[in-house]
Amino acid sequence: MAWDHTPTPLGYKQLVFRRAVWVLGLGVPPVVALGCIGHVPHAGTGFALITLLVSPFLPWVVIAFVRRRRVAAVLQAYPWQEFPCRHPRRASGSPASITIPFREDFTATLRIIPFPVDLVELENGHPDRIWFAGDPRFGGVVSPVGGHYPVRVVPHTPRREECGGEGFELALRVGLVRRSGKGTRT
Repeated sequence: MAWDHTPTPLGYKQLVFRRAVWVLGLGVPPVVALGCIGHVPHAGTGFALITLLVSPFLPWVVIAFVRRRRVAAVLQAYPWQEFPCRHPRRASGSPASITIPFREDFTATLRIIPFPVDLVELENGHPDRIWFAGDPRFGGVVSPVGGHYPVRVVPHTPRREECGGEGFELALRVGLVRRSGKGTRT
């Protein structure tokens, strides 16, 4: 399994640390500002401004932090497989997706969630190759070659008709897909 590869658990710990920093970085300032109300002049205004700036992002980072266990489950259930890949960019230049040809007749476009990460720039000696753990139909985890930076990916366009068949029960158990056949998006 991918988890048995030495750099992978370390990369997962770094993922957990990054997501915890996101949660604390967005959650602590409003709490501190709230605690200052009544003790510091204009603390109420500061609290209101911080809350307006933070509130759109806080649910995303909290969900990402909670869903980190799904990444661990995938890494413990699936082995790493190396595939060729392309990193198409959005018009804005954001590295939103990865295109992986899993078979001659099946190429999947996977989105990096919860926030786009440029895997080409991350200590990647092989920008045209990627390690993938998961089910190509429902997503999984990708990392630059070496398994040291695991990130969650989901299909760009989910396909409900692909439920069932070989590997469906494992994908269901680790949380890549719901019982209805719809792939999870977090």
